[in-house]
Amino acid sequence: MDVEWLDRPEDHDYDAAASYLQLVMPGDVVADLVPLLRAGPVVQFKAKDVVRATYMKPLDERNRHVSKDLAKIRKGEPLSPVLLVRNTPLTVADGWHRVCALYLFDEDAWVRGVLV
Repeated sequence: MDVEWLDRPEDHDYDAAASYLQLVMPGDVVADLVPLLRAGPVVQFKAKDVVRATYMKPLDERNRHVSKDLAKIRKGEPLSPVLLVRNTPLTVADGWHRVCALYLFDEDAWVRGVLV
């Protein structure tokens, strides 16, 4: 089963990304990154590689957001592409729950997102 994706991230995803990034980066850097995320091309990576690059343990289906995204995947409803910032480790600025749901669904599934 292929996972369905929207063509572009939703507008509220950029606001969520900015809110999160303000916690981990200086404000002037965030102000530069958000327009780059809005303009960047949508690319794709394997779910297992995105999880591995974050150095984080993926959330499981007990998390209500992950569970909700798993249900969307199984129903064939499109997901919003995730927003990624290339750091060491990789920063998922928005969409960690979607990444985790994809990883649980099929670790070899393609995660679509914008990477800056």
